[in-house]
Amino acid sequence: MRLLPVALLLLALPALAQVDARVAFLTKQLEKGKDPRARSQAALVLGATEEPEAVQPLCAGLQDASELVRAAAAKGLATLKEASGLDCLKKHKETDAATLVSVREAIKALEDFKSRPPRIYVDFTGVKDKTGGLSPELVKVTEERLKRRLIQTGALLAPAKEAKKSAQGVLKKYGISGYRLSAEIQTTESGGLRIALLCLSYPDLALLGQVDVQAAGAAPADLLKALVPKAIQDVAQTFEWKT
Repeated sequence: MRLLPVALLLLALPALAQVDARVAFLTKQLEKGKDPRARSQAALVLGATEEPEAVQPLCAGLQDASELVRAAAAKGLATLKEASGLDCLKKHKETDAATLVSVREAIKALEDFKSRPPRIYVDFTGVKDKTGGLSPELVKVTEERLKRRLIQTGALLAPAKEAKKSAQGVLKKYGISGYRLSAEIQTTESGGLRIALLCLSYPDLALLGQVDVQAAGAAPADLLKALVPKAIQDVAQTFEWKT
């Protein structure tokens, strides 16, 4: 068995505090900005936030009076890679020819993303709160964010309580590797939070190691929201996921 080193990261407070505020600010700019160029820039940046909350304002941006903004909203949805953005793109009735090209390209990009073959197979067992002080809702939101990030990484998520033979069949079908991933939220000595991710091979369950990411200096919801993407990035790099 090969046990890999633990990876640690301390995130800076400014980055944490800006996560929610940034989406809110960009949404306001997209909705109320007087200059179409400013609104279109807000749409493009919203698409790069990697935040699911950006879908709604971007879909609303498809109804903007300016074709420049509508095209930017379509491009933002394509960049965001949220499958929920497909519905508003397909329902949108565009009259400008150039903007229609952007809408169609966005639809194709999202459909291609949804239909892409998996790169890894992950049995994600969920998130356990070891702090004893987090709300069940926050733990659930963190779990869903981890799942979303895994899917964005190219993971196909295994069903709960899957038989070993079934899992082996999936791995053979796609020619990919399998991993079991479990997460714990822990407190740190500095009063912050840590996400600890334990990684095993799947379905053989050989221990590969653990990756920790931690941060302090903000509200628990902000800390966890900022830690999720780094947690998945670090675990993929540490265990050399073939992504």
